[in-house]
Amino acid sequence: MRFQREKLLIGEENFKKLKESHIIIFGVGGVGGFAVEALVRSGVGKITVVDFDTIDITNINRQIIANENTIGKDKVKVIVERMKEINPELIIKGIKKRYSHETREFFFTEEYTYIIDAIDIVTAKLDLIEMAKEKNIPIISSMGTGNKINPIMLEISDINKTSVCPLARVMRKELKERKIKKLKVLYSKEVPIKPLNFNGNREKSSNVGSISFVPSVAGLIISSEVVKDICKIKNINGKIERK
Repeated sequence: MRFQREKLLIGEENFKKLKESHIIIFGVGGVGGFAVEALVRSGVGKITVVDFDTIDITNINRQIIANENTIGKDKVKVIVERMKEINPELIIKGIKKRYSHETREFFFTEEYTYIIDAIDIVTAKLDLIEMAKEKNIPIISSMGTGNKINPIMLEISDINKTSVCPLARVMRKELKERKIKKLKVLYSKEVPIKPLNFNGNREKSSNVGSISFVPSVAGLIISSEVVKDICKIKNINGKIERK
């Protein structure tokens, strides 16, 4: 009964595919947290979440796991507990560890249906994408959602067809040097807003603006793309094609 309404939309066979899937999400902040939530509410049967950080009061404006009671707690611990409350049958594992080239093998001791990259650090994103390509695991990568205020300008594209987004520009160049020709990404065509800087701080973590409805929408769009890919569903002009 928990997923009755969804089965009416995608069918029992596709729901079974989701239940048998194992998705790993790197980064469970503004984008990744909402992606995890949507995937669990879509009936994905197995989830691994990766994040090395704890919840800070500044996360409350945009991260679904952040509130007064979770400040200071490990993000992976909080999200695992939250997801089990949504679906007690869910198999979920939290890994509190930073992804890097040196730690990459630690995360790939299991098989995954799909990888979601919601990491902030460019070097880690690039290495994860390389790893996904080496292991032939589908991956979708989130580009920048900071300093943006218009969620309707978010879209899914191949990295080579992106424009405007500063992070996507860097990623295009770096991926070309690594001879990676294709990458599905979520990005925004919105020109970034220059944030106010009251104290002159130049640290990225302190002077990138964010708002509740951009990273959240990005995470939801990413999760929808993953679900459609797993189920091989295409929505063309309002007509769903189920393969």
